[in-house]
Amino acid sequence: MKLTHALTAIGLAIAMPLPTLAATIDAVMYKNPQCSCCEAYADYLERNGFKVDIKPVNNLSQISSDAGVPADLEGCHTMMVDGYVVDGLVPVEIVKKLLTERPAIAGITLAGMPAGAPGMGGEKSETWTIYAFTKDGKAPTVYATE
Repeated sequence: MKLTHALTAIGLAIAMPLPTLAATIDAVMYKNPQCSCCEAYADYLERNGFKVDIKPVNNLSQISSDAGVPADLEGCHTMMVDGYVVDGLVPVEIVKKLLTERPAIAGITLAGMPAGAPGMGGEKSETWTIYAFTKDGKAPTVYATE
């Protein structure tokens, strides 16, 4: 009788649906071959549900420009993810916010390589401003601060 109950319990466990896992977010990152913080940023994203295909290039400025990133707001890499451009070391929560909200913009950027940003060493010592940009020549706007 105990065996019957055990087998019934096993059968119920097998028949129960497994929890749904969040889908992986695919991204393509273009970076300068010499930049190592980009790999650290890609690792950070992959720990947070992304699959990042890294493409070292020697024309990053041109790729960023073609993607609509304002020259004065370029980061150390340009990433394409789900129809958007993410330039620089943008925190993953803000990237996920972008992908959830789906605003009518080309993308977002965290200019430069601020200390403490994902992929960079050091301590965060200032507020980061993440800008939204379009490809129609309008001035960038603040998308988020962190």
